[in-house]
Amino acid sequence: MNLLGVVIVLIIVMSSVILHELAHGLVAYWLGDDTAKEAGRLDLNPIKHIDPFMSILVPVLLYMIGAPVFGGAKPVPVDYNKLKWHEWGMALVALAGPFTNFLLALLSFLVGHFSGWLYGSGGEILEFIFSELVFINLGFMLFNLIPIPPLDGSRVLYAIAPDAVRKILSQIEPYGIIVVYALIVLFGEIFSSLMINGTNGILNFFYLLVGR
Repeated sequence: MNLLGVVIVLIIVMSSVILHELAHGLVAYWLGDDTAKEAGRLDLNPIKHIDPFMSILVPVLLYMIGAPVFGGAKPVPVDYNKLKWHEWGMALVALAGPFTNFLLALLSFLVGHFSGWLYGSGGEILEFIFSELVFINLGFMLFNLIPIPPLDGSRVLYAIAPDAVRKILSQIEPYGIIVVYALIVLFGEIFSSLMINGTNGILNFFYLLVGR
């Protein structure tokens, strides 16, 4: 295994998840909730955000087996009762993380495309860095949009769902992360296939934007 590749992936993963979580906290703060600020989470210090399992172990293992790389960080604390618009405010807070990853992927793609670095004009290292910036951030975005608590997609679903679905989401909440891990372990191939298809679909959109 290429040690330099692992180091590059780790740096990209940690940077991406930190900005993802910071976006959650900033939007919550703008919507009236200072919980993340008081907890010291409106900070770029990786120690405050990194989860050893989801931020390091899972992404590295996925990279090593050639699967789509995704992961997460320690959730930013949000007080629902302090937020403007309550469930809609929570949905905006939730969307801020994946949207940040989307913007990072798009920006990396545009820089890599117009510089040629994404296609090897700057050497293998730059090609690898920009490819991973795009793919890892798209992986984070798609993974976090899964509508299972505590992932961000569940907060969006909660805002638009009828009461019956909200009740189910609330019941799943205490065990949600276990459900997510179980899905990854039990249905890894299907999960990877869906992630790859989703990533390729967004990449096709990116290429459409640049007329390629």
